[in-house]
Amino acid sequence: MAILETRDLNKWFGGLHVTGGVDFTLQPGEIHCLIGPNGAGKSTFFRLILGEYLPTSGRIFYDGHDITRAKSFARIRRGISVKFQVPGIFKALSVRQNLQIALQHHLAGHSLGEEIDRLLEFLKLKDTEKQLAGDLSHGQKQWLEIGMAIALKPKLLLLDEPTAGMTPDETFATGEMVQALNRNGVTVLAVEHDMAFVRQIAQSVTVLHFGKIFAQGTIDDIIADEGVAAIYLGEVHA
Repeated sequence: MAILETRDLNKWFGGLHVTGGVDFTLQPGEIHCLIGPNGAGKSTFFRLILGEYLPTSGRIFYDGHDITRAKSFARIRRGISVKFQVPGIFKALSVRQNLQIALQHHLAGHSLGEEIDRLLEFLKLKDTEKQLAGDLSHGQKQWLEIGMAIALKPKLLLLDEPTAGMTPDETFATGEMVQALNRNGVTVLAVEHDMAFVRQIAQSVTVLHFGKIFAQGTIDDIIADEGVAAIYLGEVHA
């Protein structure tokens, strides 16, 4: 059974058809990347999955449950977590305090401290745990928010351009983190523009264009697809 499925998913904003009849399936344990040129509808699709937008028509299923009309908090409780492109961290608090906030309603005492220590090591942030989050480098801020997103051990992690603004070394390290999470059972759906990162992590790729699925396959299939190349060069209009 798919962990995530959309059936004929549509979203209109006035006369603009932003998501056009999307049939999408994500298998448990998969790392799947969603790519496409600017304006392809990737962010809208993400927000439909999260419940920030309600679809005009169509259905969304998560882990066998119809969540089409479910509130965002209900989806999170079922095991969906997200890291947005712009880090939503508490800049005036320390790195450790940020992770404590993410965990405090689920762990306490020694268990809480142990889990924070584990996350700090995983995120390569142990040396900065007492530093204000606002003083971290851009890449470190991204890692901290990934840590906050995975603190509750989600089944499905949504990543919205997780490597935006990162150096090549930070991007590669982020890919290693994603792969490690996946080995531990987390299914990942990532919106990403950095094709080196997509090649590093993706087991499968979907290309959106004007809100519709244009192509799907392995990263090698997608790179070899002349139609996909034409989209990015602005030569395909339908």
